[in-house]
Amino acid sequence: MDSWAVDYGLLRDGRLLGNPFHYRDARTERGVEAVHARVSYPELFARNGLQFLPFNSLYQFAAEPDALLNFADTALLIPDLIGYWLTGEARAEQTNASTTGLARTDGTWDDELLATLDFRRDLFPALIHPGERLGALRAELAASVGAPRDVAVTAVGSHDTASAVVAVPMRADAAAYISCGTWGLVGVEVERPVLSAEARAASFTNEGGVDGRVRLLRNVMGLWILSEAVRTWERAGETIDLSRLLQAAGDVTVEVPVFDVDDQRFLAPGDMPARIDAWCAEHDIARPDSRAAYARSIIESLAQAFADSARQAAALGGIDIRTIHMVGGGALNDLLCQRTADRAGLVVLAGPVEATGLGNILVQARAQGFVHGSLEDLRALVARTHQPRRFVPRASTSS
Repeated sequence: MDSWAVDYGLLRDGRLLGNPFHYRDARTERGVEAVHARVSYPELFARNGLQFLPFNSLYQFAAEPDALLNFADTALLIPDLIGYWLTGEARAEQTNASTTGLARTDGTWDDELLATLDFRRDLFPALIHPGERLGALRAELAASVGAPRDVAVTAVGSHDTASAVVAVPMRADAAAYISCGTWGLVGVEVERPVLSAEARAASFTNEGGVDGRVRLLRNVMGLWILSEAVRTWERAGETIDLSRLLQAAGDVTVEVPVFDVDDQRFLAPGDMPARIDAWCAEHDIARPDSRAAYARSIIESLAQAFADSARQAAALGGIDIRTIHMVGGGALNDLLCQRTADRAGLVVLAGPVEATGLGNILVQARAQGFVHGSLEDLRALVARTHQPRRFVPRASTSS
């Protein structure tokens, strides 16, 4: 199983105590204040290596009622919860645990921090690593799908980006990656966490990867902004064809605003065009004047954020990048790929689109002995079977 990060379910005696909250819920705001009253952000970064994001799990836990946390006996992140339902085994997969803010950069639970924040240590189960066997499919589930009783459930990089990076067909010493969908995860792969003041100030994060690698990256707001803009127009009664909208955006010739996609106003669901207008007004910049111009503005702003983040990741990680690999749904967006190449001044290789699924399957296949080797060997297999699309930077449109 893989899913998005940071969200979780609370259980008692194996039963879920309520539907999990989504990380975009406004309740997380009060958790930030509660945590930082006890531990400063610089200290947290030194312990967990994570970019400040107001929805990281430790802030969500701090927003929970004490009575609920005291009543629960287990906390499981979303893929771990599904794994528990499949096998009856409660474990915490390490790559996803690394996003909670409650684990050290060595991948172990931070018992001292848990105590400081008054979170019970026994809520958090033992850790499991990608490629390890979680357990066997429960007998009643095996019977319901006509499967043998000994079907193994294997842990993978359960943070979807961890699985996606497995299937990025890159050479570790020469490429950055962008796993682009709702979010844009922009970074490089390194052997050890980068915990410098420069990395903290640049809002970079160190998350666990498969085979003990570290994903040094920034969370960029991503295509969420475009999706929410489309939903806003559709709620107003318009019919939006995304492919036609992007084609029209590509035809825009007037200058459009390049705004800060990571401004917190763009995090919650809502009217993105109005928020872009507000940002432009605050910065004395003319707002877009058409649907196509809004879409172009979003694409240009994302491309600039991606380019800047790739360069910063390379500098912080000490990697001389020559290409950027874009995987995920964003790899289908030709305009975004081309403008990222233009603004970064680097070739963008787009694909595979389903990198998360491929990385998940490759880790399972290696655990079962169907494929062998290192991450580089797995990536070489992806490169042999998936031809990326190449976007070459155009010097005259690099900014």
